[in-house]
Formats: sequence, C-alpha cells, structure tokens
Amino acid sequence: MAGNGTRRPPLVADQRTPAPRAQSGGQRRSGGGGGGGGKRRPPRRAPKRGGNWFTRVFGGLLRLIWRVLWGFTWRVTALGVLVMAAATFYFYTTMPNDVVAMMDGRARGSVTMLDADGQVFAWRGENFGGFTPSTEVSPNLRNAIVATEDRRFWWHFGVSPRGIAGAIAGNIAAGRGPFQGAGGSTITQQVAKLLCLGRAYDPDIWPTEAEYESDCREGTVWRKIQELPYAFALELRYTKDEILSIYINRAFLGAGSRGFEAASERYFGHSASEMRPAEGAMLAGLLVAPSYYAPTRNLERAQARAGIVLGLMHEQGYITDAQLADARANPATLHDAAESPTGGFFADWVMQSGPAWLTRDTTEDVTIQTTLDQRIQQAAEEAVRQVFADRVRDGSEAEAAVLVMSADGAVRGMVGGRSYITGGFNRATQAQRQTGSAFKPFVYALAMDDGYQPYDMVEDAPLTITVPGSGPWSPRNYSNQFLGMMTLAEALARSENIPAVRISEAMGRERVRQAANAFGLHSDLAEGPALALGASEATLLDMTSAFAGILNGGSSVRPYGFTSLTLAGERAPLMTIGSGIGERVISEDAAHRLVWMMTQVLEGPYGTGRRARLPDGRQAAGKTGTTNSARDAWFVGFTADYVAGVWMGNDDNTPLAGVTGGGLPAEIWRETMVRINDGMPLHPLPMVVPQPPALEPPTTRGAPGATQGGNGNLGDAVLGILNGILGGN
Repeated sequence: MAGNGTRRPPLVADQRTPAPRAQSGGQRRSGGGGGGGGKRRPPRRAPKRGGNWFTRVFGGLLRLIWRVLWGFTWRVTALGVLVMAAATFYFYTTMPNDVVAMMDGRARGSVTMLDADGQVFAWRGENFGGFTPSTEVSPNLRNAIVATEDRRFWWHFGVSPRGIAGAIAGNIAAGRGPFQGAGGSTITQQVAKLLCLGRAYDPDIWPTEAEYESDCREGTVWRKIQELPYAFALELRYTKDEILSIYINRAFLGAGSRGFEAASERYFGHSASEMRPAEGAMLAGLLVAPSYYAPTRNLERAQARAGIVLGLMHEQGYITDAQLADARANPATLHDAAESPTGGFFADWVMQSGPAWLTRDTTEDVTIQTTLDQRIQQAAEEAVRQVFADRVRDGSEAEAAVLVMSADGAVRGMVGGRSYITGGFNRATQAQRQTGSAFKPFVYALAMDDGYQPYDMVEDAPLTITVPGSGPWSPRNYSNQFLGMMTLAEALARSENIPAVRISEAMGRERVRQAANAFGLHSDLAEGPALALGASEATLLDMTSAFAGILNGGSSVRPYGFTSLTLAGERAPLMTIGSGIGERVISEDAAHRLVWMMTQVLEGPYGTGRRARLPDGRQAAGKTGTTNSARDAWFVGFTADYVAGVWMGNDDNTPLAGVTGGGLPAEIWRETMVRINDGMPLHPLPMVVPQPPALEPPTTRGAPGATQGGNGNLGDAVLGILNGILGGN
C-alpha cells in the first residue's frame, strides 16, 4: 500500500460552521472549510434612508395618523352597518304583510255634500277615494309620478345616491346649504315620510293633527338618516308596485284630497283609471306643493306646472311627440263642480250646525244630503256681483250677505260676503248686527194677533217716554216729520218710528220681546222702548227665518241645511230632518193680515221698499231696515215660494255712504228674486186683503191711506189706550 512505508491519513469531510448573520438584516457571510482555503462573500450593505430627519419624522407621523383614521373608520362603518341592519330588521318586523293596511292613515274622516238634486258640490275634511292599486290607475298617471318624482324608482334599492348627490349639488349651486332645499328623496323615502316612520297619530303626543304632520315632514339630516332603514325595510317587505300603491293612496294633493283617486274625482270628476296624459301630469305636478299648485286655487299655474311634468315624461320616453303636442294643446281643466265652487259659505255653515261627531270631528267618511239649490245659490251670488259692479263705487269695502230659504226653514242659498275664503267669516250666520226697522213686523204681528186691523189708526206725533235710570226719551222719524193720524198699514209701509213705539208700548215690551224670541230672534233683545225700533242685534239667518214664520202662517222656524247624514258605504242614514217648522206664535189669520200689510212696503205709494218690486205681477212682501248712521242696511222679504234676506254694511261697523235698506239691499233682493223666479209659475201670497173703511177720519193732511179701519170702535180704543199710556198729544 505505501511504497515508502508511510500511511495516509483517512479522508474526512470539511467541517462547515454557520456564518454569522449580518446586523443589517441577516445577510450571511461566506466561510471556507476548516482548512481556510474557501472564499468569503462580501457582506451586503444596508440601504441608506432617503431624506433628512424631518421628513422621516413627518412621514412617520402621517403614516400613524392614516393607520388610526383607517382603523377608526372601518370600525365605525362596521358599527353603522350593524345598526342600520338592526333598524331595518326592526322596521321590517313592524310592517304588516297586507299592504292595504298602509293605505288610509287619516286621523280625520271626510264629509261629502250633495245639493238638493243629489250632485256633489262641496267636500270637507280629508277625502279618501278608497284603496286603489297602482296597477289599476291610468299608466299616464303612474308614469307622470315616476317621471317627476323618482325616475330611477324601478331600479334602486330604496335610496338613490346619485339623486342625493345631484340634490346637494343643486342646493349649493342655488346658494343654499347642501341639506337645504331639494333632498333627493326617492318615492320609497317619501312613503317613509308619509307613513311617519310607522308612528300613528297620538293626541297625547301631538295636540293637533297639523303638528303631527309637521313633525312627520321634518326635513333635518337626522330625520333623513332615520328614513334610510325604513326605506330599506319597505323595499324588503313590499314590491315596487305595492310601494307605489301606498304613495298613490296616501299623498296629499290639495283641496282636502288624500290620494290620487280622491284628487281625480275632486278636480276632474272621474276615476284615476281614466286619466289623460295632461290630467296625470297636473296631479303629479301637485306633489311638490299641493296647496300652491291646486287647480282650484289657480288653474293657469297648475297647467304651467303640468307642462313641465309633460316635458319630463317625454324626455324619459313615456309619451310620444304627438302625445306631448296634444297634451299641451289640450291642457287639463276642472269639471263643473270643481270649477264653480258655489255654496262655500253654506257648506261651512252645515259643518258648524251639524253634529260635531259627524261633521267637524268625524273619523268616518260621511255623505250629507243638503237643502242647497245650486240655481238659487248662483242667482244670489250673481245678484251681489251685479249690484256691486253697477251701483257701488270702486274701492268700496262695504260687504253684503244674502240668504234664501223655504217657508219651513230649509236654506236654499247663502252668500256670506263678496268673496269666499274656506273657513272665513260668514256674515249671513255669524255677524250680529242691529236690525233697525226690519224688526217692526214683529211689533205689528203681535198687534194683529191681538185683533187689530191693518186700517186701524195710530198717531204719528211727538212722543216722550221717561225711562227709569235714563230719563226722558223722545223717538224721531227718519224724515224728522210728524204726519199725524195714519193707519197701521201705512205706518208700517212708511216705516215710521213713533207709531211703532206707540204700538209696542200698548202691547207691552215684554210681550213683544217674547214674540220676537218665539219667531227665532234669540239674542238678548233691548229692554227699553227702543226695542220696537230694532235696537237689538240679530244675524241675517235669524231674521230671515223669523220672516219665514210670517209667511208660513205664524209658526216659528228652525233653519236647517241638510236632510240626512249617511256613513260611506251604508244605505240607511244615521239621522234625518224633515222640516224646521216649530210651535205657533201668532194665529194664521193674524199672519195673513200682516202679509198684506208687508206687501204695501213694496206696492204702496208710500212704501220704503218700492225698489224691490218684482216684474210680471209677482206678489212680494217685505220690510226695509236702516240703523243709526246707516251702519246697517236690511231688506228682508218673501214671495209665495221663498224668503230672502239681504244685509249690507261695513265689517268695522263704520257708516255706509248714502245707503238705506230701501236702496242697494232692496235692489240685491230684487235681482236675486228675479233670477230665482225666472220661468216659475206665479203663486199668490197667503194673505187676507182687508176691506177699506167706509169713512175717512178727520185729518189735517192729504196723505193717502189715512182712513178709518173697518172696526171703528177698535181703532178708537187703540188710540185711547195709547194716549192714556203714553201721554201722546
């Protein structure tokens, strides 16, 4: 093995030890074997940090802030998503499965009024047309709503980020705050608002329904945040058609209309299923401001708004060029009942005079059959307009009221002022004004009932009465003249004051007061001798119904404006009224004699109401009335068919300029009656025409009518009683 005798050492592998890690990040150094013959790799140098110490510190601070913000943001976002999901789930569980239960959320019911012919003429309260699915209304209406309110309704999930962003940008561009003005709400969000986030009206929380609705319509950022989960829940619970159905049935559209079905009937007189594009656009245009754009308030403004909606419908492909041109050429108009809102004052009075639980405070939908005759109502309104246009100076603030009724108290027409405002002051039923000489028929009514005759005599001469606590009182005639002896009929026709006071004192003031009360003048009547001259106050309604008592033969009358009240959907009425005639006040014979005396106010040569005479020989009777300084002017009278009263004056009780009861009020009465009786047959008044006296009494004047009555002894007795009691000359 070894030629030279030496041994080789055994072969042994080199022992390698791990290279130590470099301090800069663990770069290994290369090492050789145990014999040290291997090469070492050169160590890697650590990269130099760029920048100076300031940039390194600032950059580190920014990275730290970013990490903190990011961590906070995603945690808050996650928490918000969880809260939103929980709120959505909560609202989802509170919503009924049946969408019909969401349709009608009114706290008040509605009142629909029918005239004497059964035609609708007025609505009060909140009218609801009944549940109408969105699939059953006209496509023209459905498309108009979506086009103007939420063009992405069919695709979004309840909230439209693009709509919100566009609304914020528009608000800023208009100089408003980002959350002031347009809100970018979807139809679903608007439904959430209409449903008040599921909260029902509670009078313990909101004193009035108006405050409740104001709270529901709150537009703060917090309220909009609350609407989000409710909108999400609506989208999860209901289909798009069902959400649109809620909107179509609950939206307020002006004139007391809740829902598009009620609004369609209110404005156009037909169902929402029959709408033309122009009509659908008009109703959809109301959503932005129902009261402002209501066509009953300003039709031209509503049509202009509808034109904008039609443009949106065309832009979004819902109508063609031809349909757009046709709709703009033939804009929507109101139907007759909506276009001619006659009887507003009458409707307000019915609401006030009917039972509150079926009118003012009703939670039901009620139909009221009224006594209103639209022909008579329009006649009264036209008469007031014509007389004021032709006979009253421009700028006059004088007001007038007219009331027409049948002899049993059924009110047929009512004008409470020259212009009507819903719920405004009604001068026919609310104004308590002095009656003046219009009160005198009730003095003569008692005299007739006591057996006096129209041709019995009374003296028109100076008179002084001592009133306890006030001293001597001396009435004067309007003319400041004394005409001596005259018949009762002439005294009433001339409206002389002193004869009326003499008769009242002879009858007894308390008896006169009781008779007037029994006829329906319920206010506190004057206690002094001025009672006979109409020093007391009354409404036109009370005066007209009191005169109706004279026409019907001497029985009291309770005025009424409706004959039945019926709940919607029911056939049998809850209550009915057949007549307003009450107890007898004077005998029928006395009433008939008084009616003849009152005809002389119009027909006699000395009557103060000659300007109220009717043409074609139609018989009429009445009485003028003018108060001190002409603050009030009256004419109340009747034909065989109707009683009508007219009052004229200033609301501030200042004197009228040159107006008496025999002037403008008599002309308004005549114009009203001419229109009412146009085409009607002539009917005679229920009266007894007295026989003129055989002999003329001594007189110092040549005035007509100063003749002895048919019962000369009774006439002498009246004079004796009056002279003895009053000390007349």
